[in-house]
Amino acid sequence: VQLVESGGGLVQAGGSLRLSCAASGFTFDDYVIGWFRQAPGEEREGVSCITNSDGTTYYADSVKGRFTISSDNAKNTVYLQMNSLKPEDTAVYYCAADIPGATVGNWFLSNPDRYFGSWGQGTQVTVSS
Repeated sequence: VQLVESGGGLVQAGGSLRLSCAASGFTFDDYVIGWFRQAPGEEREGVSCITNSDGTTYYADSVKGRFTISSDNAKNTVYLQMNSLKPEDTAVYYCAADIPGATVGNWFLSNPDRYFGSWGQGTQVTVSS
């Protein structure tokens, strides 16, 4: 399993970025893909996840209405469209993947080590005020 994130960068508050997570080495449709972030000195935070089999999505309350996760199964790529960015969104963003061994729900975002076994290297997102 290989996950490669891209699309991070520096943006002003109120701006937008789209992150990509290119996946390889596994049957994409069978997996749940999640986005997580970690700011310096902070705990890792679940942002959003999607079940590739049916496209069901889940979001953390902190990003609901501003971020949109989507999946292009033909390209084995998951995207995270981030709009109305705030300085507090600044973090390294990671994508993660696994076969869902349980019913997928928001609890996948709060228990990343339990539900996600494969991780990318991360991409930095910096939002200036």
